Amino acid sequence: MAKDIITVNELTKEEIIKIVNTAIDIKKNPVRYENRLRGKALLLLFQKSSTRTRIAFELGMKKLGGTTIVMDWGKSNFAISPLRYEARYIADMVDAILARLIKNEDVCELARSASVPVINGCCDMYHPSQVLADLMTVYEASGGFDTSMAYIGIQNNVANSLFYACLKVGVKLIFVTPLKDRIPDDFEMRAKKSKIFKETLNLEYAVLNSKFLYTDTWINMEEYNREDLSAERDKKIKTMAAYQINRRLIENRNVRIMHDMPVHPGLEIDEYAINCGMSVIFQQAENRMYAGQALLLYLLDTL
Repeated sequence: MAKDIITVNELTKEEIIKIVNTAIDIKKNPVRYENRLRGKALLLLFQKSSTRTRIAFELGMKKLGGTTIVMDWGKSNFAISPLRYEARYIADMVDAILARLIKNEDVCELARSASVPVINGCCDMYHPSQVLADLMTVYEASGGFDTSMAYIGIQNNVANSLFYACLKVGVKLIFVTPLKDRIPDDFEMRAKKSKIFKETLNLEYAVLNSKFLYTDTWINMEEYNREDLSAERDKKIKTMAAYQINRRLIENRNVRIMHDMPVHPGLEIDEYAINCGMSVIFQQAENRMYAGQALLLYLLDTL
């Protein structure tokens, strides 16, 4: 039966560690893996815009010897036909699907309807492929997962998957999240039970108790160019302004800076934090490909 990756919580601690270690080995020894997915095909289905997810999985699949089909949801029959029927057809033609859709409910229906593995490439609730690259970056920088991280920003899809992933592997996690988007139904219960997770609005406390600071956009990509949401955007920015990762906050601190990109200098982060010596943002972005390759190898039973 196909295994789908919708939240990252579908993976055990051992599976996550295996994927991270494989990703690190692919990065070091790419030739060793260059034909591992020969004869396999991956559909990349996009309803949301993408830079890193598309490059990571399209180029990553090709570097493993496989082929890719890139499909725009709005220019395909997914936009005009029941999703379940399009999914059944697609699953007969490809070996796996990477879907970057707006609604989590559509990702879940796609996974239910397709008989091949479905990877959630980002939706309004989760972003599992991103956080596998994040864990890879943490592992490279720390030599393991016995470390600490503060996520500072709006609790969003990245934060939700990061929460699950850190709890799985044992990374101590602090959320500084004055605002929240959609959160999982089991979040509050898991948060209360966890001994390695805390929530606070005390930014200084979070910085002092973390080896990594992670931030993300305050404005969802679908909201950027919508004039009807300008008042809501301004309200968000006003609320979040005190939680920017910037030079004043991090200078002379032994803390690494993370961001899943795209970055928005002057909002959630400043230019100094993006480019300082402690930033691992571009390493993190590069790792999207290796983590994506390792996930594909895992799902297609070739590890």
